[in-house]
Amino acid sequence: QVQLVESGGALVQAGGSLRLSCAASGSLFSIRTMGWYRQAPGKQRELVATITTGDSTDYADSVKGRFTISRDNAKNTVYLQMNSLKPGDAAVYYCNARNPLKSYWGQGTQVTVSS
Repeated sequence: QVQLVESGGALVQAGGSLRLSCAASGSLFSIRTMGWYRQAPGKQRELVATITTGDSTDYADSVKGRFTISRDNAKNTVYLQMNSLKPGDAAVYYCNARNPLKSYWGQGTQVTVSS
């Protein structure tokens, strides 16, 4: 089992920045990819960014150039640095970890962006 705990969500003004953190624990040896997804009210959950064990990253087109995903292996933590936030970025952000057999989710952290 893998446990994921997100933190860092807050209310921020448009143009501002936030850094989300995802602390992972449990059976991490098999995890190949970690990432962030988001879900706004009335919308489907969507990919924001992913990072592999080889530090290969991938981003949604809507956040490229504004968001950066990174990891601290010593702390078993993945970060999402979000800059130039827009009202459209407002959502619950979920951390995800997956291995070839299973996908794990955190409980989510709320990001609100005021215009």
